[in-house]
Amino acid sequence: MNLSYRMKIALLVVCGTLLQSGKADADERKSEAAAVSLQAGTWKDVQKIVSSSSGKIVVVDVWSTSCLPCMKEFPGLVSLHREFPDDVVCISFNVDYVGIRNKPAEFYRNRVAGFLEKQQAGFSNILCTEESDAFFAAENLSSIPAVYVYGRDGKLAKRFDDTLFEDGKEEAFTYSADVTPMVRKLVKQ
Repeated sequence: MNLSYRMKIALLVVCGTLLQSGKADADERKSEAAAVSLQAGTWKDVQKIVSSSSGKIVVVDVWSTSCLPCMKEFPGLVSLHREFPDDVVCISFNVDYVGIRNKPAEFYRNRVAGFLEKQQAGFSNILCTEESDAFFAAENLSSIPAVYVYGRDGKLAKRFDDTLFEDGKEEAFTYSADVTPMVRKLVKQ
């Protein structure tokens, strides 16, 4: 096949443009992943964020990488963050740390951060440094997932947890059926 000089140049330009476009997409994905951060902290740190978010709705998702329902529902928090970037503050509170001496909270950082990056969770993410059982006892929470929704006044509007479980339902709540509709209603008010 004998290509003319002009055709060769045109092919090089097209290939270069395609390569540049692919590089731009990769750079954009890296930028999104870089926006994901994970801070060590406690429930008090979550409450500070809630207090400092006056005038906004705050949604706190309490989850663990060992909880399949938690990970199944987590994309709902990411969707809320994308749908209402100006009205809703999203916080994830990871409770993987169970108090094992040779597995401090930092032991779980890579696993938790990896999940958050895959989800593109570009909001406040806190790795709990307190034993999960101590947190559950203090919050009178028997299991996760749990989602706390605070109104614009900073007061707890509703806590979604296993106490909402009804006979015949597979889950006590979901983002699509329960959390997101409530948040949308609060945004409109």
